[in-house]
Amino acid sequence: MNYIRKSGCLASLLAATALVAPQAHADISDGVIRIGVMNDQSGPYADNCGAGSVTSVKLAIEDHGGSINGVPVEVVIADDQNKPDIGVAQALKWVESEGVDAIVGCSASSIALAVQDVMKEHEKPYLIAGTATSDTTNSKCSPMGTNWAYDTYTLAKGSVMAQLAQGLDTWYFITVDYTFGKQWQEDATRFIEENGGKVLGSVLHPLGANDFSSQLLQAQASGAKVIGIANAGSDLANVIKQAREFGIAEAGQKLAPLGMQVNNVHGIGLEAMQGLIASAPAYWDENDETRAFTKRYEAVMGSDRRPNESQTVTYSAVNHYLKAIEAAGSDAGPDVMASMRSMPVNDLFTKDAEIRADGVVMRDMLQVQVKTPSESQYDWDYYKILGTLPAEDVWRPASESQCPLLTE
Repeated sequence: MNYIRKSGCLASLLAATALVAPQAHADISDGVIRIGVMNDQSGPYADNCGAGSVTSVKLAIEDHGGSINGVPVEVVIADDQNKPDIGVAQALKWVESEGVDAIVGCSASSIALAVQDVMKEHEKPYLIAGTATSDTTNSKCSPMGTNWAYDTYTLAKGSVMAQLAQGLDTWYFITVDYTFGKQWQEDATRFIEENGGKVLGSVLHPLGANDFSSQLLQAQASGAKVIGIANAGSDLANVIKQAREFGIAEAGQKLAPLGMQVNNVHGIGLEAMQGLIASAPAYWDENDETRAFTKRYEAVMGSDRRPNESQTVTYSAVNHYLKAIEAAGSDAGPDVMASMRSMPVNDLFTKDAEIRADGVVMRDMLQVQVKTPSESQYDWDYYKILGTLPAEDVWRPASESQCPLLTE
């Protein structure tokens, strides 16, 4: 009789478990949390995000044990080739037929803006970790979009104010000829003029340029104290290397990239980059926690690689996204976004950052200066941390934003 009672109890327990278990996973679409990583995997921006960002995503998933509430997490990868039509087509394919629940993006601005529209329409989170246009959280903000790294506003402000503080108040720009570069120059011009400086002129160049001799000659002829460089990736490397060949610094003009990443310093070299000041969302060598992460990253990427700024905050974005799914018990986009905004972002690269209604992750930024060759003591020891720039000082104030989500 006792055996029968126990069997009956066990049967009841199993039946109850069978009812509860599917319910616990009922709000996870198709039984898998699927994250798409989209960026340039093979072109001029591949070193800025590329395979390194994929590694950061996988490390974030690993830190959650590979699953959330018992549901496995998968990663799919796409090379957008810096072409909006390819990026949009891939995003549509992912969300409409391949079960992708969120995209981590580090694409060119034109691609990011188009993909953000796709994700808004399909109510899927878009985690931007390396795209610099401020439109994604300003005039074209989305309830599904978040910016984890920087934008043209924060980077331009950090670079411009550092130069103006040294009395370098006349500028000439060399700018990449698409939305990102033009917006970056526009933001920088505003800070220059508002603080008593003057822009003497500018010249455009195509994405992926190899020869900057014409642009550099025009910048030299302008007589500007500062040559502002509004580009990134291999374009930044090429213009700085050629500026050195032209002897621009020796002639008294200061080069001022509006933004740079530690991989740019590695590729260009300390000799050419020393002394440059920029703002950065994170640095691999900041503390013991970030160095421990870097060791794990190196184990995947190779001992000659370190995560750059975009790749470090990619970890933050995915880590917080997975925390939000765990808390919400759902991977439905609106539920996850509400969960993400309800709790501060806390991890080894980000401390107590609020996600504002416009999608800006209100993180403090580091002000860094590139070391001289003699100051660098070991591989990738490239930055001196000069201080911390409070989030409220470096991000666009809500009062100046064109994002309607801030007033709803």
